[in-house]
Amino acid sequence: MTTPVTIIGAGLGGLVLARVLHKHGTPVTVYEAEPSPTARRQGGLLDIHPWNGQPALEAAGLTEGFRKLILAGRESYRVLDRKGTVLLDRPDDGTGERPEVPRGELRQLLLDSLPRGTVRWGHKVTGVRALDEGRHEVSFADASPVVTSLLVGADGAWSRVRPLLSDATPEYIGVAVIETFLFDGDTRHPDTAAAVGAGSLFALAPGKGLLAHRERGGTLHTYAQLMKPQDWLADIDITDAATVTARVAEEFDGWAPELTALITDSDTPPVLRRLCTLPTGHRWDRVPGVTLLGDAAHLMPPNGEGANLAMQDGAELGQAILTHPDDVAAALAEHEQIMFTRAAAQAEDDDIYKVMFGEDAPHSMVAMLTGAEQAS
Repeated sequence: MTTPVTIIGAGLGGLVLARVLHKHGTPVTVYEAEPSPTARRQGGLLDIHPWNGQPALEAAGLTEGFRKLILAGRESYRVLDRKGTVLLDRPDDGTGERPEVPRGELRQLLLDSLPRGTVRWGHKVTGVRALDEGRHEVSFADASPVVTSLLVGADGAWSRVRPLLSDATPEYIGVAVIETFLFDGDTRHPDTAAAVGAGSLFALAPGKGLLAHRERGGTLHTYAQLMKPQDWLADIDITDAATVTARVAEEFDGWAPELTALITDSDTPPVLRRLCTLPTGHRWDRVPGVTLLGDAAHLMPPNGEGANLAMQDGAELGQAILTHPDDVAAALAEHEQIMFTRAAAQAEDDDIYKVMFGEDAPHSMVAMLTGAEQAS
């Protein structure tokens, strides 16, 4: 009999795994700490790549649904300097291979593809402990514990499952991110909407930048990114939106007003995040009955690959389980070997943050993008 699978975390990777397993009749349950699918925003646009994300959705049988979510024209991008001067402008001519979709809508597509009750909301993990014969007990804050013979940690950067396999913890990489939104940008903020353009904006300078993209309905979603020590903003109340906004705006003093409006005119309180990674080449020795995928296994700085890799992990783990329905050890070993090799190769890529925020920014970004175009 196929071993029932317990997944911790209802992100894209965990849901792709659940969908692949459900599609082929394997029993699966997903436990998620959030109380509901709409408890928080699910991020912005994702470019879904033909070498990992798209095959994962194909394995899940969701290619048609995915294509209905694509926002036309969003593969365009532009690079500006702090004065608002356009240094590179590449429209979406329809030949791109990495279509953009809203992350929240993609997640909902995956949720809708699973039977009701597959995802157990409001299950915050408080601890996981090993039992015998590869079994594990998962404890929750407000629910009874569960025991499983096949446990998958798809619970992100601060995974509660990871300590069963590794003592690695995420480390700060020196980049702080402040997330903001402008709604109805074309009507309420026309100059800023024009600066962002039809797709993605990179407004860069040494040590800092504004990365924005146009979402559905004219929403302008921005990540102000700054190279700062980990204790930056530790001296203020991070829930005080006005104070946080003022401090962030100070860092962009002298920039074009249509750019700084992405911060100062936000329709939502600014949200601070500090970018962290797991050690390069993170791996572990095989432990019976448990594995990881996505950020729980190979957390890296955001570079357009994270969600795609998580979905690829989920699809490939699902296929490994289906290939070895009565041999958990073989399935997990196959998954980990492939994932470790892929993560090691990914870690060798150039550091995008050195390109975006180095001494030659924004010209270094222009050079990288035009070089990539010439190579393709």
